[in-house]
Amino acid sequence: MDAMTVVVAVLFVLVLALTVAVWALARQVGVLFERVSPLGALVTDAGPTVGAAAPAFELDSITGGKVVIGGAGKQSTLLFFASPTCPVCKKLLPILRTLANDEVKWVRLVLASDGDLDEHRAFVQAQKLAQFPYVLSSQLGMTFRVSRLPFAVLIDEQGMVRAKGLVNNREQVESLFNAKELGVTSVQHYLDQTVQSA
Repeated sequence: MDAMTVVVAVLFVLVLALTVAVWALARQVGVLFERVSPLGALVTDAGPTVGAAAPAFELDSITGGKVVIGGAGKQSTLLFFASPTCPVCKKLLPILRTLANDEVKWVRLVLASDGDLDEHRAFVQAQKLAQFPYVLSSQLGMTFRVSRLPFAVLIDEQGMVRAKGLVNNREQVESLFNAKELGVTSVQHYLDQTVQSA
């Protein structure tokens, strides 16, 4: 009987230790989940604020035609500022092409930059971007206060800025769409509100 009591006591202590270990691991998983939650586009305070009317532009596209940015329209506009010398921009172009094709019913992609026309024409040809409007305007970049690339602005059908920020990957580009759908200024703002209300 004494040996049986010792075995039961040892098993009880082991079960208790395993319970504490599982609880500690579950808690750590929760902490890690909060740390790796999607950050979304890195929002900047410069330029037109989210919720304000986007400045109106009518510009020539180097791929043909006129491009109207801002003001009411049939679709939202994803204005993507890029450069032929930006490696992250080049990495995002196939992702943007896919997103633009998948979301064609409600959003149009407009590429924007400034600089040498011939360099940008070569970039359009090399990256197979002829299907998208591509505008060159230093005034456009200055108005939106673009200081680093790649930078994107989502303008809704009413011509209002719905989301904006630096985008380095697909998740950050999609976070602009998510912010519009959720009716928030950014995914970070939404997550902060969720944590504060919990």
